[in-house]
Amino acid sequence: MAKSNHRIRGFTLIELLLVLVILAVLAALVIPKFTGRSQQARETAAKTDISRIATAIAAFEIDTGRFPTSEEGLNALISQPAGVTNWHQAFSKMPIDPWGNPYQYRYPGQDNPNGFDVYSFGPDGREGTDDDIRFKG
Repeated sequence: MAKSNHRIRGFTLIELLLVLVILAVLAALVIPKFTGRSQQARETAAKTDISRIATAIAAFEIDTGRFPTSEEGLNALISQPAGVTNWHQAFSKMPIDPWGNPYQYRYPGQDNPNGFDVYSFGPDGREGTDDDIRFKG
């Protein structure tokens, strides 16, 4: 029987560590890009929802001759407020913001004193912080 000169060669510890370092560097570069996109997508979805709600409020005003009161809130777009005629349902269910919180409504508005405010508390869920998303109308 002839002896084979083939050697089984494996990876050294240094080679394995080098591959792990390269993978870690790549992950550190790629993962933040995906998380930034996720947050950007949520903010865009909130802005789109707020725009749809503002359009429905404007239609409510055209149909009824007034804006919903702060007390009636956004519920006035789902069910007919007492004493309101020529009302049309805008939503079967009010959307919630991408962070799981209800959208907010105020009339007269603080941002829009001659109109109304529609806004989301944003990612932190608290009013009056820099991440709030507001209707600019």
